Amino acid sequence: MGFDFGRFGDDGLSEAFVDWLVDEQWVDTGSHFGRLWDYYQNQMYESVAGVGASGGGGGSGRNYVQAQEYGLPSRITGVVYPSTSGVSGGRTAGGVQRKEVVIENDIAWRINAMVDFLFGKGVKLVSKSPDGQKRREIERILNAVFASNGGAGFFQDMAVLGSVYGFVDCLVRPGEGLISEARQVDSAGGNSNGDLGSSQSSFKSILQSASRVGLELIEAPRALPVLDENDYRKINYYVQNFYQQKNSVSGESGFLSRLFGGNANVGRRESAMVTEVIGRRVWQRYENRELVAEGVNPLGVVPVVHIQNIAQPYYYEGMSDVEQLIGLQDELNTRLSDRASRITFQAFKMYLAKGVAGFEDKPVSPGRMWFTDNLDASIEQFGGDDSTPSEDMHITEIREAMDKVSGVTPVVAGVLKNKLGNLTSGVAIRMTFMGMLSKTMRKQFTYGQGVKDICGMVLKALDVSGVYSTEADDREVEVVFANPLPEDTIERLKEAQIKKDLGVPVGEVLRELGYEGVS
Repeated sequence: MGFDFGRFGDDGLSEAFVDWLVDEQWVDTGSHFGRLWDYYQNQMYESVAGVGASGGGGGSGRNYVQAQEYGLPSRITGVVYPSTSGVSGGRTAGGVQRKEVVIENDIAWRINAMVDFLFGKGVKLVSKSPDGQKRREIERILNAVFASNGGAGFFQDMAVLGSVYGFVDCLVRPGEGLISEARQVDSAGGNSNGDLGSSQSSFKSILQSASRVGLELIEAPRALPVLDENDYRKINYYVQNFYQQKNSVSGESGFLSRLFGGNANVGRRESAMVTEVIGRRVWQRYENRELVAEGVNPLGVVPVVHIQNIAQPYYYEGMSDVEQLIGLQDELNTRLSDRASRITFQAFKMYLAKGVAGFEDKPVSPGRMWFTDNLDASIEQFGGDDSTPSEDMHITEIREAMDKVSGVTPVVAGVLKNKLGNLTSGVAIRMTFMGMLSKTMRKQFTYGQGVKDICGMVLKALDVSGVYSTEADDREVEVVFANPLPEDTIERLKEAQIKKDLGVPVGEVLRELGYEGVS
């Protein structure tokens, strides 16, 4: 069976187009985005016989390969990797022996440092509703929603996915039974217009219902958005396709079945290809192209918030922090592997004996005497590690290039190689971290707007379902990012006193200091 989009109305989705998205586009984008994730995670795989650690008939003796080996030349790995596969799909390169392979993942720690600077200290959601009581209630509701979806981990996962893939989508799911729960709140004495008065129990029921709202981060390999032909920023339909692992096993399992039945009947965990299509009015879910669920979308809009990592004009995808570092990462790994092979060959002294009988049968050791009647006999020493300044300089320049491209220097990770002078001044610290702070500020605009849109969609879902009524002005939210740099408490208090003397409201000053609710 195939897809059936008759319920989407006159402007329904073309079945042929969705078939193309799933059969062609999903495969191509999955390969591309999967490569980006491999370079970030650098997953370790067990080596296959004849490929990897033992490729080419020799090797390093390691029984594993790493994902970033995909970018190394075959003269080092002894393996040829097709463009459509990772390190698990390589084939042995004929006549080439595997050399020493060194992988230093300079991408992961840079991405993690960016995430720490952006969301390491969390964010604060400040409602801009005209009603003071409603502002406090909305902030509690939004905090409850994010807390039920992972809290600080939700924002960090969002930043990781965005940095690796260039964008991240957040699907807002109102949750099963939300409307029925809203009716129970009303019957318990709550007010759907938000005027709860002193009814603390009814507001607790609202918080419980709000916690049922799901915020699902969609990783890029799943996402197949159908954009407006005239405006790439508008999502007409959202399609996601992925394989879902089931809690069931196909075939026989157990030790005896594997012992007597061979590999043919070994039990394997079942999986199903899930395709979900969401429109402005209805949604459908397919498993192996068979319709298993459908329903009405009460929000009237596609409940997806799209967040670009770094804005890229005229493209749905933003700029990936990983993609621009892959070339330099491959060059760094290549040079480190070349240096390791050279050190392996030259680290130990070797000897060439001429005219000395029995030299090959006796070990070279301290105090051993050698003698011969051959006047032309000699023992020559060669090998040993020689200094190669050009090689070290080249590796250093590669690292510096990665620093410039990513904006993340080793200082961010706490690696101090040289004297940096007096960094007690806040200005001096900001100058040292200028590149990192500039990129963080750019991301605060894109991710901050995305969090605002998520909050607005959550409040709209609660309003439509009757849990908590809000107007358009009530759904405006300000996202306050914490200062990623260490701060001097005395300097902050002095700054707050100056703001107070200038006429800044005391409540605003206390909020900036983190003392909310203190008057």
